Amino acid sequence: MNQITNSDQADSGNLFSTLYTHFPADLNSVFLRTYDKQSYSYADMIDTSGRIAQMLIENGVQPGDRVAMYVDKSPQALYLYLATLRAGAVFLPLNTAYTVSELHYFLADAQPAVLVCSPDKQEMLRKTAEEAGVRHLLTLAANGAGTLTDNSANVAPIKEDVTRDGDDLAAILYTSGTTGRSKGAMLTHNNLASNTFALTDIWRFTRDDCLLHALPIFHTHGLFVATNVILACAGSMIYLPKFDADQIIQSLPNVTSMMGVPTFYMRLLTRPDFTRELVSHIRLFVSGSAPLSAETHKQFEQRTGHAILERYGMTETGMNTSNPYDSERRAGTVGFPLPDIEIRITDRETKAELANGEVGVIEIRGPNIFKGYWCLPEKTAEEFRDDGFFISADLGFIDDWGYLQIVGRDKDLIISGGFNVYPKEIESALDGIEGIFESAIIGVPHPDFGEGVTAVVVLESDGDQNEASIKKILTSELAAYKLPKKILFENRLPRNAMGKIQKKLLREKYDAIYND
Repeated sequence: MNQITNSDQADSGNLFSTLYTHFPADLNSVFLRTYDKQSYSYADMIDTSGRIAQMLIENGVQPGDRVAMYVDKSPQALYLYLATLRAGAVFLPLNTAYTVSELHYFLADAQPAVLVCSPDKQEMLRKTAEEAGVRHLLTLAANGAGTLTDNSANVAPIKEDVTRDGDDLAAILYTSGTTGRSKGAMLTHNNLASNTFALTDIWRFTRDDCLLHALPIFHTHGLFVATNVILACAGSMIYLPKFDADQIIQSLPNVTSMMGVPTFYMRLLTRPDFTRELVSHIRLFVSGSAPLSAETHKQFEQRTGHAILERYGMTETGMNTSNPYDSERRAGTVGFPLPDIEIRITDRETKAELANGEVGVIEIRGPNIFKGYWCLPEKTAEEFRDDGFFISADLGFIDDWGYLQIVGRDKDLIISGGFNVYPKEIESALDGIEGIFESAIIGVPHPDFGEGVTAVVVLESDGDQNEASIKKILTSELAAYKLPKKILFENRLPRNAMGKIQKKLLREKYDAIYND
């Protein structure tokens, strides 16, 4: 068993070099298996990423240059991330759902030296890449073919990883941009290393673990949390191109752990073949990237005997808190701060620190906190307190047992008739009603109340609730000012690639419902 302690969170230098010291002694050990039974060893990963790293250097990539990736998930795409670290460059993963117009903004802003895209996107991106100053446009298909692999196949692997200081940039991840333009969060080698070893330790990952990986790799969860933790513990993973319930069900008997977003677990619960027996050997289910409802947590535990471990993270910080591995994992909470991380709750207006039980802005300080926003020093300064705490824009409180509970984003706070209304409280009440599959609470303009509390509900396939019946139930559970003025029904809620409900789209859709 690898013994990983918090001392590993000290200045790490190049992240790949640090992770390498934890790889298995036998590098022929399996690192990654695909759903179609392809198997890649640690030696394969080291060799391929080393060739790509050397090819990047021979093409003029300097330490600190950005390498952008806009491709479908594949083992080779993961190796491009590791190669970028080894070459001393800065990895820039881009969501494959972005349009060419959106990509133009990211490329012009980050000005990468290299862009790797899928072969079918090459021609449509050529002009955009040239205008952004991209020097090399390479291709990589989902099956691993493309000029990236062709050009690196005959190059000797890099002899020694490029030396980096722990404070040097390892990656830039753009925020979701739900309010205004996306911002590039600059993450250092130390940021990623500190988070990796803290999570590996508190979640008890060892070389005996095999992780089921169905997350995208353009995001913190799938790229840094899942991948780096497995590398740090010398474990292995089954690597699926995306969430596919059939593939998940067939893969679960061969893994010890799974990381997912709430939607994964909600969909599995609709499957009759997702049984207690199927997952009796599993050690750990982790959920993040979006809030996990208390009702889903309860149903999952009743079905499987497993309490999902929910944690809290952000693009700018990696993971901040986690429910405990050994003791109670409280539904509706995100647990306690990770080692060396501090959490405090402050008043939105006065900035004063609040007592337990009081709702305010979540602020975070620790080695995981990003270096700032790319080319936005003034915006960066606005997001930090003088004592180094990062202002998260999430609202929450610390309960009497010390668990952090998140009640929503600051921008989602509803002020109705002068009262603060926190969406999660109402969503939790709605999700507990028989026949409701999921819900979202939004505030939209109201002529009398300023904002009208509005519920958007998705019913179970056999759900027979209506607006009147739901309001009747809520009346006995919530204060009058929290009750939805209207309850609207949808077949599904809009979500981004990480499963977060896009409330901005719902607010836009229903913006005028109280003006009729």
